[in-house]
Amino acid sequence: MKLKHTLLFFISFVLTSFLVAAQEEAPKTEVDTISKATKYGLRLGVDLAKPIRSVLEDGYTGFEVMGDFRLTKKFYLAAELGNDKKDRFEGNLNSRASGSYLKIGGDFNAYNNWFGLNNAIYLGLRYGLSTFKQELLSYQIYSTDQTFPPTTIEDPIEFSGLTAHWSELIFGVKTEVLTNLYLSINLQLKLKVAETKPEGFNNLYIPGFNQTNDFSEFGVGYGYTVSYLIPIFKK
Repeated sequence: MKLKHTLLFFISFVLTSFLVAAQEEAPKTEVDTISKATKYGLRLGVDLAKPIRSVLEDGYTGFEVMGDFRLTKKFYLAAELGNDKKDRFEGNLNSRASGSYLKIGGDFNAYNNWFGLNNAIYLGLRYGLSTFKQELLSYQIYSTDQTFPPTTIEDPIEFSGLTAHWSELIFGVKTEVLTNLYLSINLQLKLKVAETKPEGFNNLYIPGFNQTNDFSEFGVGYGYTVSYLIPIFKK
């Protein structure tokens, strides 16, 4: 019996010593003090594609500024404001369109960022409005008489106070290249809803909508922007 009690005491002493040592060696749980907050604010930028096109393409000048504001984790309010002037030189007429436009709507970011990143693969929807004028610079009078060449009239006619409305679907990619500095590229599919046409003439180009055609109400566009985020708050 004495031997049994001695063994039990010895086993209890060893187990107790082992538990105490294990508790002393157990790593302490660190408290995470990093704030897991996401930046919300106003992002402002310019479309680089239009100034580049103005330099490379004869008869075109344009400029556009853009902005968006983050409402939720995925949704942004967005708008673009710009100005276009486009000359068209064709076989039987020369024309010029110039004016301003506004596009307003929202973007949805379909990309799930890792924490700390603010990149985007987004879909956007816009309502577009343009106010502009068309100038018929010169045109040829059609004639079936092959004896004499067509008569060219070089007496410019101006049609002002024109408007156009369209809806626009945007697909784009936006990347944060430096802190709060973003580069993005986007493609635009436009559907013309309404327009005022000059008498005896058509709108061959609509600022903001781009080139028109006779067989469809659709138009296309693209943009390459640089923008900067002004952080306002975090949550």
